[in-house]
Amino acid sequence: MRSSVLVVDDDPVFRDLARRVLAGQGLVVVAEADSLASALEVVHALRPDAALVDIGLPDGDGVTLAHQLSALPWRPRIVLTSTDPDAQDPEDMRRSGAGAFVAKHELPNAPLLRLLGRD
Repeated sequence: MRSSVLVVDDDPVFRDLARRVLAGQGLVVVAEADSLASALEVVHALRPDAALVDIGLPDGDGVTLAHQLSALPWRPRIVLTSTDPDAQDPEDMRRSGAGAFVAKHELPNAPLLRLLGRD
Protein backbone atom coordinates (compact mmCIF):
# COMPACT_ATOMS: atom_id res chain seq x y z
CA MET A 1 0.00 0.00 0.00
CA ARG A 2 1.31 3.46 -0.91
CA SER A 3 1.77 6.05 1.83
CA SER A 4 -0.80 8.82 2.17
CA VAL A 5 0.48 12.38 2.53
CA LEU A 6 -1.07 15.68 3.61
CA VAL A 7 0.48 18.76 1.95
CA VAL A 8 0.28 21.91 4.07
CA ASP A 9 1.19 25.18 2.34
CA ASP A 10 -0.62 28.47 1.74
CA ASP A 11 0.65 28.70 -1.85
CA PRO A 12 -1.64 26.76 -4.25
CA VAL A 13 1.06 26.70 -6.96
CA PHE A 14 3.52 25.02 -4.58
CA ARG A 15 0.84 22.56 -3.39
CA ASP A 16 0.26 21.55 -7.01
CA LEU A 17 4.00 21.10 -7.60
CA ALA A 18 4.37 19.11 -4.37
CA ARG A 19 1.43 16.85 -5.30
CA ARG A 20 3.05 16.05 -8.67
CA VAL A 21 6.51 15.47 -7.17
CA LEU A 22 5.12 13.23 -4.42
CA ALA A 23 3.03 11.22 -6.90
CA GLY A 24 6.10 10.82 -9.10
CA GLN A 25 7.87 9.20 -6.15
CA GLY A 26 5.03 6.78 -5.43
CA LEU A 27 3.25 8.70 -2.67
CA VAL A 28 -0.46 9.60 -2.61
CA VAL A 29 -1.54 13.10 -1.62
CA VAL A 30 -4.83 12.50 0.17
CA ALA A 31 -5.45 16.14 1.05
CA GLU A 32 -4.09 19.65 0.97
CA ALA A 33 -4.40 22.37 3.59
CA ASP A 34 -3.59 26.08 3.36
CA SER A 35 -3.32 26.82 7.09
CA LEU A 36 -2.49 25.31 10.45
CA ALA A 37 -6.19 25.18 11.39
CA SER A 38 -7.29 23.45 8.19
CA ALA A 39 -4.40 21.00 8.46
CA LEU A 40 -5.53 19.95 11.94
CA GLU A 41 -9.09 19.37 10.70
CA VAL A 42 -7.91 17.29 7.75
CA VAL A 43 -5.36 15.25 9.68
CA HIS A 44 -7.97 14.12 12.22
CA ALA A 45 -10.47 13.24 9.51
CA LEU A 46 -8.11 11.35 7.17
CA ARG A 47 -5.23 10.16 9.39
CA PRO A 48 -2.52 10.43 6.72
CA ASP A 49 0.72 8.48 7.09
CA ALA A 50 2.79 11.62 6.56
CA ALA A 51 2.75 15.39 6.09
CA LEU A 52 4.81 17.84 4.07
CA VAL A 53 4.55 21.09 6.04
CA ASP A 54 5.59 24.63 5.10
CA ILE A 55 7.24 26.47 7.97
CA GLY A 56 5.47 29.76 7.16
CA LEU A 57 1.69 29.49 7.46
CA PRO A 58 -0.79 32.39 7.68
CA ASP A 59 -2.14 31.37 11.09
CA GLY A 60 0.93 29.91 12.75
CA ASP A 61 4.15 28.16 11.93
CA GLY A 62 4.92 24.74 10.58
CA VAL A 63 7.22 23.90 13.48
CA THR A 64 4.27 24.22 15.88
CA LEU A 65 2.11 22.15 13.54
CA ALA A 66 4.82 19.48 13.26
CA HIS A 67 4.94 19.26 17.04
CA GLN A 68 1.16 18.74 17.17
CA LEU A 69 1.20 16.17 14.38
CA SER A 70 4.08 14.20 15.88
CA ALA A 71 2.07 13.82 19.10
CA LEU A 72 -0.81 12.04 17.31
CA PRO A 73 -1.30 8.37 18.20
CA TRP A 74 -0.40 7.08 14.70
CA ARG A 75 2.80 9.23 14.60
CA PRO A 76 2.75 10.48 10.99
CA ARG A 77 6.10 11.18 9.39
CA ILE A 78 6.73 14.89 8.92
CA VAL A 79 8.98 16.83 6.56
CA LEU A 80 9.25 20.59 6.96
CA THR A 81 9.85 22.85 3.97
CA SER A 82 10.45 26.52 3.19
CA THR A 83 11.65 28.79 0.40
CA ASP A 84 14.42 29.85 2.80
CA PRO A 85 16.98 27.02 2.99
CA ASP A 86 18.15 28.35 6.36
CA ALA A 87 14.66 28.68 7.86
CA GLN A 88 14.95 25.64 10.09
CA ASP A 89 17.23 25.42 13.08
CA PRO A 90 18.24 21.74 13.50
CA GLU A 91 17.44 21.79 17.22
CA ASP A 92 13.95 23.27 16.62
CA MET A 93 13.32 20.61 13.99
CA ARG A 94 14.34 17.83 16.35
CA ARG A 95 12.06 19.17 19.08
CA SER A 96 9.18 19.54 16.62
CA GLY A 97 9.11 15.84 15.83
CA ALA A 98 9.79 16.39 12.13
CA GLY A 99 12.08 13.86 10.53
CA ALA A 100 13.65 16.21 8.00
CA PHE A 101 13.76 19.62 6.40
CA VAL A 102 13.84 20.05 2.61
CA ALA A 103 14.14 23.49 1.01
CA LYS A 104 11.38 23.99 -1.57
CA HIS A 105 13.79 24.33 -4.47
CA GLU A 106 15.28 20.93 -3.55
CA LEU A 107 11.93 19.12 -3.36
CA PRO A 108 12.07 17.52 -6.85
CA ASN A 109 15.39 15.86 -6.01
CA ALA A 110 14.73 14.97 -2.37
CA PRO A 111 14.30 11.33 -1.31
CA LEU A 112 10.64 11.88 -0.38
CA LEU A 113 9.65 8.23 -0.55
CA ARG A 114 12.28 7.45 2.09
CA LEU A 115 11.38 10.50 4.20
CA LEU A 116 7.58 10.24 4.00
CA GLY A 117 6.91 6.63 3.02
CA ARG A 118 6.08 3.71 5.24
CA ASP A 119 8.88 1.51 6.48
